[in-house]
Amino acid sequence: MPYKAPLDEYQFLFDNVVGFSKVSQTDRFSEATSDLTAAILGEAGKMCEEVMAPVQRAGDQQPAVLENGVVRTSPGYAEAYKAIANGGWVSIAASPEYGGMGLPMTVTTAVNEMMSAACLSLQLNPLMTQGQIEALEHHASDEIKAVYLPKLISGEWCGTMNLTEPQAGSDVGALRSSARDNGDGTYSITGQKIYISWGDNDFSENVCHLVLARLPDGVPGTKGISLFLVPKRLPDVDGNSGVANSLKVVSLEEKMGLHGSPTAVMQYDGATGWLIGAPHDGMRAMFTMMNNARLGVGGQGIGGAEGAYQHALAYAKDRSQGKSGIENGKGSILDHADVRRMLSTMKADIFAARAVALSNAVAIDMANATGDRVWHARAALLTPITKVFGTEVGIEVANLGIQVHGGMGFVEETGAAQYLRDVRVTAIYEGTNGIQSMDLVGRKLMDGGAAAGALLDEISDSVKGAYAGYPDLSATLWDAIERLRETTEWMLAQKEMKHRFAGAVPYLKAFARVLGGYYHLAAASNETGYGPRTKLATFYIKSLLPEHIGLLAQATQGADDLYALDLQDLAG
Repeated sequence: MPYKAPLDEYQFLFDNVVGFSKVSQTDRFSEATSDLTAAILGEAGKMCEEVMAPVQRAGDQQPAVLENGVVRTSPGYAEAYKAIANGGWVSIAASPEYGGMGLPMTVTTAVNEMMSAACLSLQLNPLMTQGQIEALEHHASDEIKAVYLPKLISGEWCGTMNLTEPQAGSDVGALRSSARDNGDGTYSITGQKIYISWGDNDFSENVCHLVLARLPDGVPGTKGISLFLVPKRLPDVDGNSGVANSLKVVSLEEKMGLHGSPTAVMQYDGATGWLIGAPHDGMRAMFTMMNNARLGVGGQGIGGAEGAYQHALAYAKDRSQGKSGIENGKGSILDHADVRRMLSTMKADIFAARAVALSNAVAIDMANATGDRVWHARAALLTPITKVFGTEVGIEVANLGIQVHGGMGFVEETGAAQYLRDVRVTAIYEGTNGIQSMDLVGRKLMDGGAAAGALLDEISDSVKGAYAGYPDLSATLWDAIERLRETTEWMLAQKEMKHRFAGAVPYLKAFARVLGGYYHLAAASNETGYGPRTKLATFYIKSLLPEHIGLLAQATQGADDLYALDLQDLAG
């Protein structure tokens, strides 16, 4: 079924829910008017519908392969990528100084989500490049910027992120890759990296790798790690792709999904690289790229959910089965209560996750435009929530999409299963959802809960204003906010981090549930009468929001019961 970009939904959220007007009122983003953003999103949506969506199935059925050391990408990918690059869609948020559009991250987030819905495997390529661009903008020398940024922004060159090693996954500090100073401004990089998304391709002139490695005087752990830019081909005197560097793709992983995205094992054998940032400060520079990617991966989950939802809805409209249980039914399975429940859940959760992600992007834009610490704190708080909630919604919606199809969902012919297989990894890469949740209850609460409290206060004030028009929904949401506030205080009171970590995942999910209720109520408040947004908000707040009660109960159980189960108990 053809993908249709949800342009009206983005515009409604921009104008009525996530406060994008604040962004367009800043000096930095004053040109990002409603008309301009609508035009940008319209063109991006057209590209997604006409260029990217048609190669979605080909990427799944004819995966990328490694032939004689050369990565061969899926049919149609080269042409589709060229259209992405030529349209300027690789990095619309990049600095105009180097060829970018300088648009807000909020607009980028919407575009990335549409691209993910159309073809997640291919979208992962420009997402990696976007993160590298941001890292270089913040941490690279002027000389490096001048050579690499125009090529990356134009899409002539692609970017990757190299963190993981066989023995160093989430524990990045255990890496063994080494770097040696060549004495001429370059470094020799040696080591092996795994799980490198889009480690190579056959359509870009160059692939530029950001690689974490340790200098000889680097101390053990993350504080002794440096970051290096290591291109597949070394730039010549004119800044163009020159001779091959001493690196190669050893193999490509055979994966559950994302078949169109080559996931490489990379080998560096004294490859030439350039230091990015200060020596031994690589993690700080890499976190710039990682935070960008975490917002993007949350968007990937939402995009995957949107694609799965549209696929399931189209099938449900056409599929007739059983006797209709409602008067004046449509004659399709849409008449059945359980199918209606699943589709309503899918649509309501997509809206909630999309609003969280766009609000996160608005906070990033306001932080960048104003330098205000409050906005920086808001952006930091929302990033792990966006990543976890967006990807969890992606997985759940894709799973429900298969269920809506029934037996045909389990048959590859329909393409329903691809959405689940593709989106499943989003809960794992760029920091597993467990680690993101630990980050929320750990680092993000190190301010004594100030950022979380400020957000909850803002939500409470908004709910007070909605009482007159929506008393029942407002009262339900108010109670949820207060429960979340009490649980946040419980988290802050735990001095042993294991007790916070034990409940981190349910706490984050509950936080996201409450935020979703807030955004749904805001949507309803912008509607006159009992319209579709009020109906959807009512369903979410009455049927989905109550999950927060059980989640918060889990969040406050602490770690004692978990650790009471020893290895023998678990194995027996």
